Amino acid sequence: MTISLKNMVCIIGFLLINCFLLSAADPTDGFTNVPLTEANFEIQRPYNVPLDERYSFENGIRKLWVYADDKPHDPNSETQPRTEVRIHGLDYTSGVWQFEGYGFVPNGTSGATVTQIHGAAHDSSTIILRIYNGDMRYYSGEVIATGMYDRWFRVNLIHDVDGGTVTVYIDGEQKFQTQDRGRAQFYFKCGVYAALRDISYYMESRWRDIKIYKK
Repeated sequence: MTISLKNMVCIIGFLLINCFLLSAADPTDGFTNVPLTEANFEIQRPYNVPLDERYSFENGIRKLWVYADDKPHDPNSETQPRTEVRIHGLDYTSGVWQFEGYGFVPNGTSGATVTQIHGAAHDSSTIILRIYNGDMRYYSGEVIATGMYDRWFRVNLIHDVDGGTVTVYIDGEQKFQTQDRGRAQFYFKCGVYAALRDISYYMESRWRDIKIYKK
């Protein structure tokens, strides 16, 4: 049996596509989903403002916003203003854990941490993903992804505590990896937390389909 050149090209193309799909593994492969309830979603907001003036949860979307002159989340704190989801009840000190969520940052929000792993031996956080003028940065430094405004994007943060690494996936593609900052008690957060400088007056992010996984 002979195969025409056209059919041969089609077969090769089919094989290449399938090889690509097999190699493009999902970051959650091999992980176990940890069930969440509303009790796991602790909201931190300016201490002198009612919750519904900085947070809403409608149709599966959590909207969080804050202003540059807001108070911190606690009257005894000297930190920057924030409105954040703190994943409660799933703190960890070992193993491999993963945060997954779909985020949305409107144009104009800048200088705001939108996702982080809190806790470190030598700092308050292990990793911070911060938006500056539509770019996602590692803290205020290396650019991880661009063009983040006004669209839903998928974030996966994988923390291998024993291996001492944190890996960042955006829209299913690995974008960044770094060493963590030492063992501690860790937990995941998302929302908006103002940086120390170069921040917009109004900061907002939205989140849906938040999940936690572990190995």
